[in-house]
Amino acid sequence: MLTARNVTKNYSNLPILKGVDITVSKGEIVTIVGSSGAGKSTLLHILGTLDQPTQGEVWLNNVNLTGLSGNALADFRNRHIGFIFQFHHLLPEFSALENVCVPGFIAGTRSSEVKEKAAFLLKTLGLGHRLEHKPSALSGGEQQRVAVARALINNPDVVMADEPTGNLDSRNARELHNMFLQLRDQFQQTFIIVTHNEELAPLSDRQLLMKDGKII
Repeated sequence: MLTARNVTKNYSNLPILKGVDITVSKGEIVTIVGSSGAGKSTLLHILGTLDQPTQGEVWLNNVNLTGLSGNALADFRNRHIGFIFQFHHLLPEFSALENVCVPGFIAGTRSSEVKEKAAFLLKTLGLGHRLEHKPSALSGGEQQRVAVARALINNPDVVMADEPTGNLDSRNARELHNMFLQLRDQFQQTFIIVTHNEELAPLSDRQLLMKDGKII
């Protein structure tokens, strides 16, 4: 489903990624682990089209993502890739339901359809009683569940998660990883997760270890 070939990334004369190849299948949960500075987040951002490689190609469902730019790239990203970050990035003035709806509205989906799907996702993730609460009224674990629902609203082919448990306590972190497993089983959702959590990474289908800009 997703394939990266010979991906390199340089900042000025500093090589960050040194020829990375990766293939991820539909319905697979893949974790990328390694020490700080190994290139994990840089790789994730390139796979998710948030950054461009210096060399190499990234393909998703037979579309060459490195061949897209501008509005075409932004539209493809919105419709086919979901993102979960360490610090949620929820809009503080919006309710949980409204935060989840945002990518669906950007995609141009009918408002009633987006709201119905957002409510369904929040209920599925155990937040049916918190739809109208703003982020400030939610716990850290609840905020991250809202972020998960937002990542899923457009039925993405793949969800990219960058240290999604890094700001959670151990109980909420474990619950979030179990949620990823449930979403994989229920919806065949694909996840690529960058994490330092050595306890939870083995729960994935496959671990990739990065060191010095390469997968080893």
